[in-house]
Amino acid sequence: MRVFAFRHAAYEDLGTIRDVLASLAIDVECFDLYTGAPSPDIRAADGLIFMGGPMGVNDGLSFLDREMDLIRQAAQRGQGILGICLGAQLIAQALGGRVYRSAQSEIGWFQVLLSGGAHADPIFSRIGSSPTVFQWHNDTFDLPPGATLLASSEACPNQAFRCGENIYGLQFHPEMTAAMIDDWQTHAAQCGEPVERIDPAPAGVDLPALCRTIVAGWTKVL
Repeated sequence: MRVFAFRHAAYEDLGTIRDVLASLAIDVECFDLYTGAPSPDIRAADGLIFMGGPMGVNDGLSFLDREMDLIRQAAQRGQGILGICLGAQLIAQALGGRVYRSAQSEIGWFQVLLSGGAHADPIFSRIGSSPTVFQWHNDTFDLPPGATLLASSEACPNQAFRCGENIYGLQFHPEMTAAMIDDWQTHAAQCGEPVERIDPAPAGVDLPALCRTIVAGWTKVL
């Protein structure tokens, strides 16, 4: 099995998503269209992953428009898609939803609550009802038509959704490691956007296990 992953910043890699795919003997090839690289032929992939990034869907960036075209093509073809943060917003807008500034940013650790639709979902039905997840976003989105809501938070009602059988969007970041969290904070400070110090590994939170449940479950529906 082969997965294509689309990244949007040098410091935002796949984290523990890469570990899960490796443990399942799934090949992953990364594409950085933000550098000016050409779009790949996605017909060669079993599934597509769209990662987070510091930019916004509505920033008028041509490479994001190209990625949304790829999302629409993949959806029409029945390919599986997984979107993380910006990636989820790209899926939402590409499939008919709307992305806009959230009334409240979420940066750090937050609890999400699973919705009624999660109980029948092959992936989210295996997750506890109120997991603590890592967030770093200023935008939010409306669900695309026909999507199933899977999780919400107090600040952002649309935290996870599914379209069809194999397209999933997550506003939160299941892929984070302690080193990545420290790196993101350092990068934010260097860019003049310091944030309140975030505990990179709060007690009782097993984010790698959550990532494995989500990513491994997604690969089963490809």
